[in-house]
Amino acid sequence: MRLLFAILATLLLVYTFYSPARAGELVMIERDGCHWCERWNTEIAHIYPKTDEGKRAPLRRVNISNLPDNIIFASRPIFTPTFILVENGQELGRVEGYAGPDFFWHLLGQLLNAHPGATGLAG
Repeated sequence: MRLLFAILATLLLVYTFYSPARAGELVMIERDGCHWCERWNTEIAHIYPKTDEGKRAPLRRVNISNLPDNIIFASRPIFTPTFILVENGQELGRVEGYAGPDFFWHLLGQLLNAHPGATGLAG
């Protein structure tokens, strides 16, 4: 039993120190019936997980009427969609609104590059 425990503890240490940095997550605050959320879903949602940005900060969707208790927001989100970069339950920054793909990718790139440690990759 001790040998098994020692092996598991060693594997955990190796994984902790040698695994790639855990990406932060991009939390999308949305609202039912939000036109801009629907537009983002049509234009971006299907490709986001396949992009470098999606790999750096996987998407988590949250309804504005049911905000999670495990995220410390800099301020309560008001607009939908709002995209919040979160690491260890702490907001690092946000992009409010969606006005099209160019707007989204540009601002998201700036946000991710401002916090490369949260995404495990330098911008």
